[in-house]
Amino acid sequence: MAARIPRVPAREQAPEVRATNFDEVCYGYDVREAMEEASRCLHCRNPRCVASCPVNVKIPQFIACVAAGDFAGAASVIAEDSSLPAVCGRVCPQETQCEGSCVLGVRGEPVAIGYLERFVADWNRENKAVRPSPAPSNGYKVAVIGSGPAGLACASDLAKMGYEVTVFEALHKPGGVLEYGIPEFRLPKEKVVKPEIDDVRSLGVKIVTDVVAGRTVTVDSLLDTEGFSAVFIGSGAGLPRFMGIPGENLNGVFSANEFLTRNNLMKAYRDDYMTPVIRGHKVVVVGGGNVAMDAARTALRLGSDTAIVYRRTENELPARREEVHHAKDEGVEFRMLTNPVEILGDERGWVRGIRCIRMELGEPDASGRRSPVPVPGSEFEIETDEVIMALGTSPNPLIAGTTSGLETTRRGCIAADENGATSRPGVFAGGDAVTGAATVILAMGAGRRAAAAIDRYVRGGEQGGRPENG
Repeated sequence: MAARIPRVPAREQAPEVRATNFDEVCYGYDVREAMEEASRCLHCRNPRCVASCPVNVKIPQFIACVAAGDFAGAASVIAEDSSLPAVCGRVCPQETQCEGSCVLGVRGEPVAIGYLERFVADWNRENKAVRPSPAPSNGYKVAVIGSGPAGLACASDLAKMGYEVTVFEALHKPGGVLEYGIPEFRLPKEKVVKPEIDDVRSLGVKIVTDVVAGRTVTVDSLLDTEGFSAVFIGSGAGLPRFMGIPGENLNGVFSANEFLTRNNLMKAYRDDYMTPVIRGHKVVVVGGGNVAMDAARTALRLGSDTAIVYRRTENELPARREEVHHAKDEGVEFRMLTNPVEILGDERGWVRGIRCIRMELGEPDASGRRSPVPVPGSEFEIETDEVIMALGTSPNPLIAGTTSGLETTRRGCIAADENGATSRPGVFAGGDAVTGAATVILAMGAGRRAAAAIDRYVRGGEQGGRPENG
């Protein structure tokens, strides 16, 4: 029966309307829509969706509650494993994780697990049905560096075990990439991010902002003089990468990290905020991931004609299909098989264009994708007055460089095993600081595994194996 019910679509702002504002694109489900979609679940005996969720949310159980109209019960089920359900329901790549493993997707459309999680989280926030509360103290203190998804997930799980957790955040607002990296039209800050961080605080977690680990405090000082039994490093990967081509120092060249931070954290998109940001008439975004889509769609909303330049074809775009679809509908131009070789400037030192070369796909590289190779003699210019580089990020070396005995990999990431144990006893790490830039939910999964490992370490001295320097 469930397989014959078509997937319930989520309502959205019309493309021509949303391209002019920063309001959330998707409206989500109402009660009727959520219950109808939940009724499609087959409740498999061996639910592959749970195994494909990095935090192992009990998906069939919470969906059964939704189908029965027990939304508080659904919220309780999700809360067992996820501290950020409204965030995850909006930004997780469900199509490659839980929904990608749904058996209904083999011959049709999978259950809309992400939309259902979002519905439950939003309903719970609005109705204040299931609220977190502190656990009895176990007498131990743990420090968490970074208040992004990895840090919040780790802090939340530790607090539920009775630890006194203090989170140290470098910026003036907590949330990490949730606050500075993901645009308002995908993830509303006051409506979604702040309440979920407040829920983590309700567990007894203390969040201290404006603390730069490696400067204001160090991992060594936290362990040796501040009385913390363990430290979790979830500082993310905020160091942007550039191509190393001529012209990258011209005025009008941004990293996507800076561009999005100015717009998301510093509210440059709002006229009542005095945030300096260049609003180009023509913007080129270099890259094809989710960050590139966020930057392009943000530039479009600031009034720019926006194009994405990517060196492979659309089939190889690493961004979520939904984000690519939304960007196209809103008017972002996609220029595939195109690679920049130089950014061109005018006599004042400002960007006036970008010189590119056409590419074609050759043999597969180490990732399995076909490697792009230049087409000789195919160079051409694109007129633009702003270039945004969205080529990925790497961890800032400050923390590793100020922590004794902490090994890093050849890519500059902190070396840690699958449970977050590092080469320094008492120090654990997870999320983008270990893997490089990845997804919110993968960082949360790493934070949860590290919390369990920290508990084993503090109570029994089990640090785990020494990670190899890879």
